[in-house]
Amino acid sequence: MTNIVVLVKQVPDTYSERKLNGSDHTLDRESADAVLDEINEKAVEEALKIKEAGEGEVTVISVGPDRATDAIRKALSMGADKAIHVSDEALHGSDAIATAKVLAAAIGKVEGFDLVIAGNESSDGRGGAVPAILAELLGLPQVTYVRELTVDGSTIKATRETEDGLTHLEASLPAIVSVGEKINEPRYPSFKGIMAAKKKPVETFTIADLGVDAGEVGLANAWSQVTESAPKPPRTAGEKVEDEGDGGTKVAEYLVGQKLI
Repeated sequence: MTNIVVLVKQVPDTYSERKLNGSDHTLDRESADAVLDEINEKAVEEALKIKEAGEGEVTVISVGPDRATDAIRKALSMGADKAIHVSDEALHGSDAIATAKVLAAAIGKVEGFDLVIAGNESSDGRGGAVPAILAELLGLPQVTYVRELTVDGSTIKATRETEDGLTHLEASLPAIVSVGEKINEPRYPSFKGIMAAKKKPVETFTIADLGVDAGEVGLANAWSQVTESAPKPPRTAGEKVEDEGDGGTKVAEYLVGQKLI
């Protein structure tokens, strides 16, 4: 039996107009539609495939505001068994280190976990650091950028893909895995799955419930901050070149003026 934890995150839809909050330059999550991050859907799918290949249980964990329950229910409707939701106003503006500390404490609530699966990076932050920090905090082996994964008894076997090529790795359980875009194609929740998700247990914790000090999280305690931001300028009309026999020269002069050549 494999007891699997999947880390999921609700993010602004990439098709929405995303922007930062004008007061503290954190992500304005209310200005865009919120969805379960696509890479997390792939993480959930991989956990479900491992579960279906043998016996096991899939617990999803999410850190986020109240509306993150929508992302949690999406994961549950895909087939995950239960969920943990960490929701606390003190978490606003937390960086990757603080987020990993909270996730580590939440994972500690899952008794006897064997495997933690996460996406390699979120579409709203793109730091790609949380799985590695989490592995350090929990003292577990990590296998990152995975495109193929199998569980063989107390060992995982994975194929990692990076720009340098493919690497075949093994690690003993418990372990942490972060998956890449090529890992699988996630399933669509069925109507039966959507209805069943409404009855699946979701535990909600504050950071105090997890034993995390408020002085370790939040924007005021972040190791990195955005100090200034401005909306991207509107698109302007391009420059039209009339070819009167010297069109190529005009184009070249324009590119030189833009310091492109």
